[in-house]
Amino acid sequence: MKISLNRIHSPKGRATLVREWLRLLADRGVDPLKLEKDLPEKRASLRTLIARTRNSWHWRKGEYDFSHEVKEAMSGCLACKACSTQCPIKIDVPEFRSRFLQLYHTRYLRPVRDHLVATVETYAPLMARAPKTFNFFINQPMVRNLAKKHIGMVDLPLLSTPSLQQQLVGHSSANMTLEQLERMSAEQKAKTVLVVQDPFTSYYDARVVADFIRLAEKLGRRPVLLPFSPNGKAQHIKGFLNRFAKTAKKTSEFLNRVAALGMPMVGVDPALVLCYRDEYKLALGEQRGDFHVLLVNEWLAQEINARLSVEVSGEPWYFFGHCTEVTALPGAPAQWAAIFAHFGAKLENVSVGCCGMAGTYGHELTNHQNSLGIYELSWHQAMQRLPRNRCLATGYSCRSQVKRIEGTGVRHPLQALLEIIG
Repeated sequence: MKISLNRIHSPKGRATLVREWLRLLADRGVDPLKLEKDLPEKRASLRTLIARTRNSWHWRKGEYDFSHEVKEAMSGCLACKACSTQCPIKIDVPEFRSRFLQLYHTRYLRPVRDHLVATVETYAPLMARAPKTFNFFINQPMVRNLAKKHIGMVDLPLLSTPSLQQQLVGHSSANMTLEQLERMSAEQKAKTVLVVQDPFTSYYDARVVADFIRLAEKLGRRPVLLPFSPNGKAQHIKGFLNRFAKTAKKTSEFLNRVAALGMPMVGVDPALVLCYRDEYKLALGEQRGDFHVLLVNEWLAQEINARLSVEVSGEPWYFFGHCTEVTALPGAPAQWAAIFAHFGAKLENVSVGCCGMAGTYGHELTNHQNSLGIYELSWHQAMQRLPRNRCLATGYSCRSQVKRIEGTGVRHPLQALLEIIG
């Protein structure tokens, strides 16, 4: 709303539009809850494709449907979840946005970019097998122009080179199966920490995962990289809720089996880790199980309890929290500061809003200018006045946004800790 100056792009504005949309459906005898319930039983068919194509054609020709106004408002949501924790009316816009999009696209065609975003966890692992080859093509002006004009995506991210697997060749943390973990002795399990992969860090910022493995080793632990299992966050954001539920169920089954081994599981990206706690619970209920994936700071806080502290000294570091992280866990910045202090370093929290990337939001052409404007509101000013090499950001989206706009990136706090410990 601060960028558009339009009240519909506020939590209250979006809630008002959805309320009116529901009223109009009720007036026509349509029950959205029943539609949602029936969706899993319905299969895509030529008939429904023709109907959605016809409806989309009428929309482009100017036929009015109030749903389009709701869709426009929902498209501006960054899914930061501040509305569900900090807004006075405490509504979860990202959740009802996903539910709206699911129903909206039973009537209207989805853009190609929605499918591209929702399937990132399928193609990213395949592309990461030959990152230099795919990066060469992604970097070609013709490919970028095609992506911009025909898909509506800009500044496509490049895969990590070397890939995570290449960085861990010969390392004991890689290529360990679940069966091998189950055969470990109680003594081995007590020293082991399991690294839960996410698609964005593992394939687009692999150095962070590799550095966490090194950090865990520095702390006397044996890190083990778990096999990649899709998280589904991108599917949820785009309203592929049936597909998301299947992804969440499969991954929950895997992580519950791992959790039964009694070893801590840690993920490095806040948004993806918090998805296990929030969206998984909403989608699966009791079927989710009791598995728990820790954030890096949560795991480190447990680890340092038994270690001696060092006197704080030297130039400070600067913490930029992920918006989803600081709204869901407002104590995270202070916890990170305590961890740094334990190792003799000072960490100052920088109060900023959303960086404007918000997963893939900033890569979509329709959001590009808004994304840059949101970054300008707080992040750009802070980056200009602080030494870049001392700035740290927990979110993959945040780090990629900084690099895209400023030209040089920032590191994850765990990477600074690795440097501090030496």
